[in-house]
Amino acid sequence: MAAQLALALAARGAEVGLLDVDICGPSAPRLLGVSGADVHQSGAGWSPVPVPCVDGLTVMSVGFLLPDPDAAVVWRGPRKNALIKQFLKDVDWGALDYLVVDTPPGTSDEHISLAQLLPLAAGADGAILVTTPQEVALADVRKEASFCAKVGLPLLGVVENMACLAAGAATAAFLGADGRDATAAVAAAVDAALGAGTFASLSLRVPLFHTPAGVGGGRALAAAAGAPFLGEIPLDPGLGRACEEGVPATPARAPAAAGALEAVVAAVVAGLEQE
Repeated sequence: MAAQLALALAARGAEVGLLDVDICGPSAPRLLGVSGADVHQSGAGWSPVPVPCVDGLTVMSVGFLLPDPDAAVVWRGPRKNALIKQFLKDVDWGALDYLVVDTPPGTSDEHISLAQLLPLAAGADGAILVTTPQEVALADVRKEASFCAKVGLPLLGVVENMACLAAGAATAAFLGADGRDATAAVAAAVDAALGAGTFASLSLRVPLFHTPAGVGGGRALAAAAGAPFLGEIPLDPGLGRACEEGVPATPARAPAAAGALEAVVAAVVAGLEQE
């Protein structure tokens, strides 16, 4: 979500930085297509890595600093805190319109460090909480909402990711009771009943998780936290491919997710402009 948000903001013409403070699981380099890039240092500090697929986006991550991308990062809190401080103080970000900070789940050292350090820099407009719909995820994200309240960090809103499985029927596989592929028979039956070409134009939306009281978990969490609900992002195979390839989830690549992502980005920008 952080990577796609940063890509979408840059595509709108903004100057954007993505700071990956998931120290133990840095995924931003892969999600933005810059795995293995080198970080250069000058008199102004570390230079963040430019993202080639869109103008105006740079990224900084501990993933660029590891000699082996598969090496475990086994650091205690003080060392994590020192690196996050370096990322905020010693990286030559330039003049940014947005700095998107990707944090790991939970309310641990990384979050405490940011809450203490950001007010000493430019401050923070707020946090976006990302959850999946089921209760086991909501229980963790409620703690993050509580953390934000305790440290005085405003909530910009809540995003429900993986709200459902969404895909075009033409890319799906239908199995019969015997386990064999019955896609062709299903397509023929649908087209015969509803008209030629109908099957290819269908889209599938399949709920993946049980949600409290049948209400979308993210929407319920946003209401309880008094925060805007920014939208639902479906689990779209095209979105998965775009993330693996480090490119934006455009309508051509991810037809089910692209519109939902754009609506979330528009809601974030509108909320910030209103503030």
